[in-house]
Amino acid sequence: MGLAVAAVAVALTTSGCSVDEVLRFGWPVGVTPEATQMRTLWTWAAVAALIVGVLVWGATAWTVAFHRKKAGESDLPRQFQYNLPLELVLTVVPLVIVAVLFYFTVVVQNVVDREASGDELKIDVIGFQWNWEFAYPETPAPNGEPASVVGSTTQVPLLVLPTDRPIAFTQHSQDVIHSFWVPEFLFKRDVMPNPEENDQKNTWVIDRIERPGAFVGRCAEFCGAYHSMMNFEVRALPPAQFDQFLRLRGQVNPQTGQGYTTPDALAAMNCGELCAPQAITTPTFDQSPTSQIAVK
Repeated sequence: MGLAVAAVAVALTTSGCSVDEVLRFGWPVGVTPEATQMRTLWTWAAVAALIVGVLVWGATAWTVAFHRKKAGESDLPRQFQYNLPLELVLTVVPLVIVAVLFYFTVVVQNVVDREASGDELKIDVIGFQWNWEFAYPETPAPNGEPASVVGSTTQVPLLVLPTDRPIAFTQHSQDVIHSFWVPEFLFKRDVMPNPEENDQKNTWVIDRIERPGAFVGRCAEFCGAYHSMMNFEVRALPPAQFDQFLRLRGQVNPQTGQGYTTPDALAAMNCGELCAPQAITTPTFDQSPTSQIAVK
């Protein structure tokens, strides 16, 4: 036991991991308040499980070490099947553990799965084999349709979002079931065809994205031959830059005579890496069956 504890201590102190990294148990760093709450719930559930595990492992080791049958003994060891206090403890303690875990799970679930208040930025998410369309229903493009971006074989769709602002995502699929997943959100939601008929709540909310950045998004539901290439990128911009982006999406690009596309608008803003017109976290869709390009 002492050697095991020493080995764990050496591994932690020599791996360069901080306490926060150890307590995340491999989870990515979240960028929303909901992600932080889910990670905290996971951390303490894992800690509680480890504590119970250590107690069980310790009791098992103690029993093996000190309650083995001795040579020459023929009598049965002391029996505990009618020990009422022990049976009460073994019944009540697991019930308390389950009740506590259930309570905190419901608390976090109610935050993550709450209804939209109506004040959020509205984003429509449309999944199809094998790409994404993202639309801003409250931002009309010059053609009168909602501004949107559609992924293609040559362009990873960029979902441009603001930081420090609540966002409501409404999603549906045009064919099979997909799943919208951004690892830094620590959350994913199935994108289903006909969500009303399938009794799915297809709108979900985040309170805010806490920092600017580019975050890869993926389809997390196997949806066919090119499922692995069905990536997108969330581009989180500070509020002022995001407002500028939306203004451009509603204007005509004088160079093309058409409405500004998402890449056009980002390029015109010229705000460094955050305004790169192409994805910087994942390669483009490649439908060649012989492709050896690895998806990050």
